[in-house]
Amino acid sequence: MSPAIHHVRPNARRGAFRTIADAVRAADNHDEIRITAGDYPERLLIDRTVTLVAEEGPGTVRLTPVTSGVPALELSASATLNGVTVLGTDPSRPLLLVTAGTTELQECDIAGGRVEAVRAASLRVTRSVVRGAALAGVHADTSGTVWLTDSLVTDVAGTGVVVSGAATAHLTDSTVRSVSGSGIRVRGGATAVVRRCAVDGPGRNGLLVEEQAAVTLDECRLKDAAAEAVRVLGSAPRAEDDDTGGVRITGGEVTGAGAAGILAAGTGDVLVTMCSVRDSGAAGVSADGSARLELVDCRINDPRASGVLVRGSARAVVADTTVRGAEGNGILVGEHAEIRVTGGTVRESAYSAVHVAGEAKAELTALRVEDTPEHGIGVAERGRLTLEDCRLTGCGLSGLHLDGYAAATVDGMTVRHSRNGVTAHSLGEVKVQDTRIVDVERAGITCGPDTAAEFTGCRVSGAGTAGVVVAEKATPVLRYCAVSGTAGSGLVVARDGAPTVVRTTVTDTGKNGLFVDEGGKGSYEDCVLSATGYPAVHVGGEARPVLRNLLVTDTGEDLSVDEGARPEVAGCASRDVKDAVWPAPGTATARPALPATAKTAVATPRGTKATASGGDAVSGDGGGEAEVPEESLDDLLAELGLLVGLERVKHDVSSLVKLMQMVRRREEAGLVAPPLSRHLVFAGNPGTGKTTVARLYGRILAAVGLLNRGHLVEADRSSLVGEYVGHTGPKTQRVFEEAMGGVLFIDEAYSLTPAAGSNDFGHEAIATLVKLMEDHRDSVVVIVAGYPDEMEHFIDSNPGLASRFSRTLLFEDYATPELVNIVEHHAERHQYRLTDSAREALTAYFEATPRGERFGNGRTARQTFQAMTERQAYRVAEMTAPDETDLITLRPQDLPEWP
Repeated sequence: MSPAIHHVRPNARRGAFRTIADAVRAADNHDEIRITAGDYPERLLIDRTVTLVAEEGPGTVRLTPVTSGVPALELSASATLNGVTVLGTDPSRPLLLVTAGTTELQECDIAGGRVEAVRAASLRVTRSVVRGAALAGVHADTSGTVWLTDSLVTDVAGTGVVVSGAATAHLTDSTVRSVSGSGIRVRGGATAVVRRCAVDGPGRNGLLVEEQAAVTLDECRLKDAAAEAVRVLGSAPRAEDDDTGGVRITGGEVTGAGAAGILAAGTGDVLVTMCSVRDSGAAGVSADGSARLELVDCRINDPRASGVLVRGSARAVVADTTVRGAEGNGILVGEHAEIRVTGGTVRESAYSAVHVAGEAKAELTALRVEDTPEHGIGVAERGRLTLEDCRLTGCGLSGLHLDGYAAATVDGMTVRHSRNGVTAHSLGEVKVQDTRIVDVERAGITCGPDTAAEFTGCRVSGAGTAGVVVAEKATPVLRYCAVSGTAGSGLVVARDGAPTVVRTTVTDTGKNGLFVDEGGKGSYEDCVLSATGYPAVHVGGEARPVLRNLLVTDTGEDLSVDEGARPEVAGCASRDVKDAVWPAPGTATARPALPATAKTAVATPRGTKATASGGDAVSGDGGGEAEVPEESLDDLLAELGLLVGLERVKHDVSSLVKLMQMVRRREEAGLVAPPLSRHLVFAGNPGTGKTTVARLYGRILAAVGLLNRGHLVEADRSSLVGEYVGHTGPKTQRVFEEAMGGVLFIDEAYSLTPAAGSNDFGHEAIATLVKLMEDHRDSVVVIVAGYPDEMEHFIDSNPGLASRFSRTLLFEDYATPELVNIVEHHAERHQYRLTDSAREALTAYFEATPRGERFGNGRTARQTFQAMTERQAYRVAEMTAPDETDLITLRPQDLPEWP
């Protein structure tokens, strides 16, 4: 039988029902009830599957309750209302109550009370309006499902939409506005999926999530919330392998929040992807308590406090996210919180771009910091920093500032155009390597009183005062560093400062290369100082530095000592020095020291004798051989052989060594040397050992006798290319001259190749480089490095490059066993050992690690080892009485989360 159609006409005498209730009682399941326009003061109890239709269109049928506080419409079956208006008189009570079945509201207007679904009922609201309610506009406290599509919830003295219990809600293309409470509230064990919705001007939060709820927010707009736009106080744990659990925010924008834009607190677990957060009244995004927060490819602009705030015991991961215009810090991490930042930019923050305090921990990789009036990155108290491949520009104070008992491990950092480069005032463990400090207003590196930082492979150029400053009682270590182009002295050591400086070069300084102030100490060994404005080395009164195997070149004076100075000198030499105290390399005779000239920082007479710490008098010239000791070729090749993997590279380098030994023998025999290009292309992905091999290659060439020093000078596009016409050539020449006698290593060399049709100055750098390589073909070896395909394009971009770089060494990605070996190598160096099961788990871990653009090869292995030691430390800390075996053993559970 076909469904029947019933009519409701209050004034009809026959053929129609006078009330809707009469029509419902007469109808069977699936019948349709067509209602004529008018007001209907009724209380409807619908217990069958029927459809109620406003015959003359939406808004023409108005249903009102006959008793205040009682729902005008109660449904216990799957009914549909189309175009019906329901008007209530008690906003705090349910106006439409669904207790069973699935009710559908299409183009309806519910005013003066809320819509509520309870028990196991479901509800579909489409193209409808819910308005004028109190406490809530729509409340789903059911084990069923609620759909709100293309609808409006407005003018609510409370929360717009509440989803609680075990309910599931789908909100799509809908708007919540003019509510005094939160726009959407999800709590209990409920789940909500909100897509392309807008929440405008709520009196509290735009979205409030509590207890064990789960929410997906997709392409939504949350605007002008009085408190946080998104407040997560608790949530179901977020699954890593699917899209369930937690709070997931994708796309959309959060603007004008009165407090934080997004807050994850309590046990909240929040993932935010490709979202814009603007103009928040407090932090842009905040994590507190024991919350977990992940930001991916987000934009946080103009918050009135910090851009990202992480505190308590919260954990945060931030990837490829931009923070701009924060009125506090760009990123602030405090208390016991942890954050891992990969990629992204922090710019124009009012305070330090990144600040780590308390006992917080921060891992920063490939982060850019630009234009802050304070520090680029500041770490205080007992904060811990791990930093890799970050670039800091335009910092009003220091690029990196360490204070209190902060600990820092830095591997690859560039600081440019800032007031200071690195200021290490921390009494904690500080290790900095492969860092470049360029064109800072004041000192490149400052080591505060009583500190003991370590710097390896760092380069300071263009400092406005000194390159490196060592304060009272500081005992830093500098290895394989380079200082050039400083307005003041290269290294300045204060009273009782005692640095250890090894294999470091200082060149082109406005004042002394090394200035040891009165009472200064320290050990300076196998260093080269050249082109200094004042005497290369100045030793103040009562200073007792140990100077071993220093080489001074191309300057007016090599040594200036004040009265009472007691340097211990051994094996130092001078070459091309107008007024030399030390002998030329290969000789053993030094003349007596003469009075200091006016160019010394303290112009007082200097003595020719000094007293060693044991009281014995020693000659001011060292009294022995002046030559810098050479490294053994066999030892260097053995060192190369110990590198993990790289078998093809090792074979190629060994073959080159044999060729060069033959060239050397022919030259010694007076024969013409065959044509042989020593310049190389290193092609490979990041972390495959290119820089390490380049450094070894230079030392090998020095051992063979084809380079004077064999030191390594690292450069990239920023080191070579200027910002205006005429700037690039001198810049490139300056870096090239720094590498004279050694190896110039240009990383990402393909970035010098200008884009088609551009006015880039990269071509000028290439042309200058080609000419310098020709003019100094026997003095410098140039190695260009980068991705294989890009390097091929780079070499083909200039005929001069193709003729000079005829040999390419291919650095292949590390296989899984090699990555495991690298981890084991780090473990052995740091006195750890892996169990067999840990080794098997590590193998499985690396097998599962994606080998995409972010894969770091050896760097990934090193980071994995570091993560294992940290997790092991947390695990052992929970033991009551750990023994030595516990302290050194790494187990499968110490591996980081599955990649």
